[in-house]
Amino acid sequence: MSLDLYLEVVQPVAVFDRNITHNLVPMAKEAGVYRALWRPDEEGYEKASQLIPVLKAGLARLEAEPERFRALNPPNRWGSYEGLVAFVRATLAACEEYPEAAVRVSR
Repeated sequence: MSLDLYLEVVQPVAVFDRNITHNLVPMAKEAGVYRALWRPDEEGYEKASQLIPVLKAGLARLEAEPERFRALNPPNRWGSYEGLVAFVRATLAACEEYPEAAVRVSR
């Protein structure tokens, strides 16, 4: 007989992270994804699953009217319509893969 002793700590592990410029805020607002992506804490979004419907709707808007959103590309060229679409797509895919993941942002 023997004794096995363990000291364990459960620590958060990031399963997804991305960065995007604040220059795309006007476009994100127009697409309806700004509050969910930039300020989820203020909207009460705690789990990735809560972002899914907002991101799906916003992505549909972005893809339906690319010229409307390209017109909002930042004049300084830091950020683009294509970049925001890729960001929303990737975030949506991650939310669908990890629906129970906690949502955290750093602004």
